[in-house]
Amino acid sequence: MQYNNEKIMKAFKLYLILSAKGYAGKDELRLYIADDTIRALVEQFAKEADCTIFSAGDNIYMIPLSKDSVFHVSNDTIKKEYLTSKAVNLDIYLMYLSIIVLIGEFYDSYSSTEPTRDFITMSDWLESINERIESLKEHKEEELKTLDKEYDYNWSAMAKKWSDMDEIKETAKKQDARTVSRVSFLIQVKNFLIKNELVSDIGNNEIELTEKAMIIVQRYYMEYDYNREILDFMYNLDNKEESES
Repeated sequence: MQYNNEKIMKAFKLYLILSAKGYAGKDELRLYIADDTIRALVEQFAKEADCTIFSAGDNIYMIPLSKDSVFHVSNDTIKKEYLTSKAVNLDIYLMYLSIIVLIGEFYDSYSSTEPTRDFITMSDWLESINERIESLKEHKEEELKTLDKEYDYNWSAMAKKWSDMDEIKETAKKQDARTVSRVSFLIQVKNFLIKNELVSDIGNNEIELTEKAMIIVQRYYMEYDYNREILDFMYNLDNKEESES
């Protein structure tokens, strides 16, 4: 198909904006929706970079679909910009685990395709992670090692690191991302999610999912076989305990 040069340049300009910021505003969204040719070109550019395009609210977004995408956020970037100076890759896995649990709280343990709650408190999020970690620890050591290999996640190390976080400070009245505790770790994860427009802080230590987050979860997150295996494992832990009791 032959494309008009002017439309190619407009599409490429929009792609450059998305590449630089990850999103674009109302004017760009209007152009993307109104012109089929420009939309097709932008989506083609994004596909070549292993990314996808979608709109949410007044914005248009571009997100990577795999770790191989040049737009995938590296572990080093996450550690440098969102975690403490002493953070290691295990902290990133704990961050991912925390996000899995958070989304599960909104989607009824991944049994629903629509959110079943409007918001969650930080304390409820923390308690839910504690429950998942305790469920993990119910596995025997050898079984955990097998699961580590099966899912390419160091579940046993994550459970130990979470358990070793300073519980004494959990009840401190004032905590921030620099405090060494589970609460402070969740503050770091929350800040990461806010920065990436995935949750909104609505006050009273409560957060809600953004429209962007809901679209990502519904269209992409639950579709990947690898993610489904992780989710099935995490949310079958309670069933395992019930069957053994």
